[in-house]
Order: sequence, then C-alpha cells, then structure tokens
Amino acid sequence: MTLAERWLLPDGVKEVLPPQALQVEAARRRLLDLYDSWGYELVMTPLIENLDSLLVGVGRDLELNTFKVTDQLTGRMLGVRADITQQVARIDANHLTSNGPVRFCYCSTVLHTLPANPLASRNPLQVGAELFGHSGVASDAEIISLMVETLDAMQVNQELSLDLGHVGIYRGLMAEAKLTDNQEAEYFELLQRKDLPEIGRFLRESDLSDEVKAHLTLLPTLHGGREVLAQARSSFTAQDTSIIEALDYLDALADQISQRYPQLDLYFDLSELRGYNYHTGIVFAAYVPRFGQAVAKGGRYDEVGRDFGRARPATGFSADLKTLVELSLLADKSGQKVILAPGFGDSAVQEAVTKLRAQGERVVQLLDDSVVEDAQQFTHQLVQQDGTWVLKSL
Repeated sequence: MTLAERWLLPDGVKEVLPPQALQVEAARRRLLDLYDSWGYELVMTPLIENLDSLLVGVGRDLELNTFKVTDQLTGRMLGVRADITQQVARIDANHLTSNGPVRFCYCSTVLHTLPANPLASRNPLQVGAELFGHSGVASDAEIISLMVETLDAMQVNQELSLDLGHVGIYRGLMAEAKLTDNQEAEYFELLQRKDLPEIGRFLRESDLSDEVKAHLTLLPTLHGGREVLAQARSSFTAQDTSIIEALDYLDALADQISQRYPQLDLYFDLSELRGYNYHTGIVFAAYVPRFGQAVAKGGRYDEVGRDFGRARPATGFSADLKTLVELSLLADKSGQKVILAPGFGDSAVQEAVTKLRAQGERVVQLLDDSVVEDAQQFTHQLVQQDGTWVLKSL
C-alpha cells in the first residue's frame, strides 16, 4: 500500500470533519431531547452481537448487508449491526416486563456492506424511534408524527411528502393468485421496478385467470393521491378481506395524519414493498424535492420479538442523521464568535477566560509563545486595556 493509499477510506465510508461534526452533534442532542419530550427512552446498543440475534426474522436483505466476523474468544460468528431496530426488539423482549406500550429512541452508527443507494454512505449515523406494545392506528400515527417533527426540528421539511403503503394488499393478492415461488419472485422483482411492459409479458405467458391478471396488472399503477384508495377498494372488493382491511387502515391513518399536519402532502403507493420480508403492515417514507431518496422511513413490524421469546406489535422509523444535517436549513456555527486569548500564567487572564467560557463563548488560548498561523479563524481577541481584559473585534 502506497503512502497516498493509506490516507484513503474504504469506498462509501465517510468521516465528519469540523465544523460539520459540531453540527451533527448539536443535531443529535436536539433530536434526542425532542424524543425525550415525547416519552421515548434512550438506548445504546452494542456495535457487535451474536449473528443469530441480529438476523432473526429480518429476511435476506439485512443478512447480505451485515458485516460478519469471528469472535476470537468463542469462535462464534458475530455481526456488526446494520440496523438498530432488531437490537431494540431484543431489549424489549428480554429486559423489560411491561405489557403495555414502551417507547425507545437511539442514535448510533451502523455499518453496511453496501450503500443503500448511490447517495448513501456505508456508515450512516442512524437516528430513530420505536414503539412496542400497541397494534392500532394510534401508534403508527404517533411514530409518523414524530418522524415529521424530526424533519421539522432539522428544517428538512420544505415541500415534504409522505409516501404511504401497506404490505397487506400485496399479500392478499398473492393469496388469491396462488403463484409458484419462482413466479412470485419474478413478479415481485418486476413490481419493485414498476416495469409495466415486463409485467405485461410475464402475465401473458402465465396460466393465471383473467381476473388475477387484471389485478396484478393494476397493482403497480395504484400510486398517487387519496383517490388511489378508492380505486383499489372498487377493484378489489370481492377479494381477500385482508385487502379491504389494509385499505381501511390506510384511510384511518391518513385521516389522523391529515388532521395533525394539514399541510403535509400524502402520496399512496400500494405496490411499495420496501422491507417486505420484515414489515407486516404499513410502510412509509418521507421525501423532499432536493434529495433523490427518502430522508426518513419506517413501518410496522409486529411480532418482531417472537424469536426472542416475546412477540409484541411494533412500529418505528429511522433516518441518517448525517444526511439530515447536510440537507438542513438550520444556521451552522460558521458565524460563531471565536476568541483568541493569551496563554496561562496570568490569573486575571484566566479568570476572564473562565467567565467567557461559562457564558458559552468559544475561547482558544495561545500555547506558550506559539504563533497564530490562521488568524482568520478568530473573530475577537482578549486584550488588556486600562488594566482590565476586554474583547476586541478582529
């Protein structure tokens, strides 16, 4: 490895330097205080766990995205967390005894084998909240509301759009269609790409009934405003009751969200199956026009704790805090007062410095007779005037 290569980080791994690091830390404090005000308890989960604990019940996608290492103490396989949700489910299942609603929040780095999208890093700073022990619309509405409040607090809310879906609709149609495993895998892949020509080809070559073909052709087109729910209801009335229940759930949830945030643009996508092997009900994501991917996302994942011995309904959301800071319109610290002061040795100087720092000012003291190489970083200087130490603008 050359000297130049030693300075390079792995592809997709990002570090945060001054002054952005201070902005990220300020945002972390702001959001954790927000979650605390809603009654969410902070948890700090380990960076690595037994691989089985990290991957139970979460599907193939998360397994592929998890770095795996061997524990030198036991020889067991360990995983570096790629998502904190599963760890929080373990905490709810094994460390708490409450049968009622329990709320958690977190903010820690996770590590991905591959970036989630071309704009993402492989070491996002995941911030989020999870609510366990309630399976109704009210808990989903609370989690979505907290996600909206998160984006408001970060001022990543300009022309904010909320994308809503429900995996129960797809599952109901699959129960009706009775596709083979290979057929369903092919249709699922085409559906996620919304590749209508290929979906048409796939259905023409299948031996499905005309009614099933019509439903599977319609599904990828069911996206847009609230009229999508009415269209789906009229088209799927005679199908599995779970489809109608899912549509009713989306209607009720949309009512609550619209009442709380009438300015929020609601968009429905009934073929959105992000985390299909993981989610059990609604899925949602927040978008803003100036970013090509979701800025926050989540959904319902009931009974996630079953493999830990305590099945509980759950819903939650997460976001990459570093991305939120990059998109934020909040004022940064570039206008902060930075004071240059003499070094240690004079008690009067030290008293003045201590007083300024107690007031929240940023004071940098000279070290011995060191020369200031970058004087432009300072806005003020502590100087002696008429026997007292005062601030002078630079």
